[in-house]
Amino acid sequence: MDYVSLVFINRLENPIKHRSSDAGSKLDVFTMAGDNTTTEQESNDFFNLLASRGIDFLLSSQGKVPISSACEESRVVCLFFSANWCRPCKTFTPQLIQLYHTLKSEGKSLEIIFISFDHDENQFEEHFMSMPWLALPFEAELHKMLRDIYRVLRIPSLIPLLTDGITVEEDLISFVEDYGSEAFPFTRKRREELKAIDDAKRQGGSLEQLLGHQGRSFLLTRDYRKVSVSQLVGKPIGLYFGAHWCPPSRNFTAQLIEAYNDLNTTNNNDDSSSSRTFEVVFISTDRDIKEFNVSLSNMPWLAIPYDDRTRQDLCRIFDIKGIPALVMIGEDGKTVSTEGKSLISLYGAMGFPFTAARVAEIQAAVRKEGEALPREVKDSRKHEHVLKLDMAKGYVCDWCKRQGRFWAFSCDVCDYDLHPACVEET
Repeated sequence: MDYVSLVFINRLENPIKHRSSDAGSKLDVFTMAGDNTTTEQESNDFFNLLASRGIDFLLSSQGKVPISSACEESRVVCLFFSANWCRPCKTFTPQLIQLYHTLKSEGKSLEIIFISFDHDENQFEEHFMSMPWLALPFEAELHKMLRDIYRVLRIPSLIPLLTDGITVEEDLISFVEDYGSEAFPFTRKRREELKAIDDAKRQGGSLEQLLGHQGRSFLLTRDYRKVSVSQLVGKPIGLYFGAHWCPPSRNFTAQLIEAYNDLNTTNNNDDSSSSRTFEVVFISTDRDIKEFNVSLSNMPWLAIPYDDRTRQDLCRIFDIKGIPALVMIGEDGKTVSTEGKSLISLYGAMGFPFTAARVAEIQAAVRKEGEALPREVKDSRKHEHVLKLDMAKGYVCDWCKRQGRFWAFSCDVCDYDLHPACVEET
């Protein structure tokens, strides 16, 4: 395979054997709706359950706090099921802590209650030590009951106690990873709003909205100069998803640089982005800023700043599953193709502006060229065997040592390729 799968977090599936209830049976405290949606009294039911167990306090980093501090009417309360032994939990927890602090700083009314899946109280205390929110006292039987009530089949799980809250099956963890603080208040309505925004950006029309973010309206050059996104309006661009740590990305970068330079050679005396025929914007999936700097230092085009969330947003908007990937955007700001990598690999600069019409035009020309060539040739001055006409994605002619594409005369006996133009010269 010529790509590396992008894996943002490996969630632990089924870490605890789930004890399912018979269809239609009622739970001791309240009954879940058949479609797993929460009821209007969901938050009250949770706190009533705690009261029925004689629990009148929760834990914080400062000690015990009354339950009333967490059940204010306007507050969004989320249950966080996690464990110290669970590696995905320990990976996700720092992201949730950052989200929690961000929402608090924005004045959002949110509380999270940690429910432990740890094996003993020492592990529970070690895990809870890093958390800025509240926790349910360690009581294995109660935690097991809550697991069944909320049908928790995997950890980490985050469950909002809301009428329209996203359920375990709908995966609030991924929703938070995808949208960060914008996911608040974690309702289905909010999810649909954000998906509609993504759809609008993917369908295109406004590069400023697609590439800008929260007051940032610029991109970076390899020497960290700022270039306004507005300079790209009205020209074809490629959104290049890649990383220095990925060998296929490094290989494709060389191909893309060649096509990029070929398309922009007519303006050699003017190196500004506005003068270029075709522009590329690098969306890094590097592991840290050092790798990003190495990647960018080898690229003649622009980049989204590494510390900008737009990088993750664009991966989500265009459903990037592996790198390298190249999304082509047309002059009107709309998506032309999500298969830009294949287009560059097959056609190079010849494929510009990388539209379906241009691809069809090239394919027709290639077929016509092939029809005019003999099926085989014998050129004893260059090679001892008969050479047969073959289609090749790319090759190096063994006679002239130049790169060839599409048609070649190849040897079935040995690894020898001859460019059609070289045959014509004899």
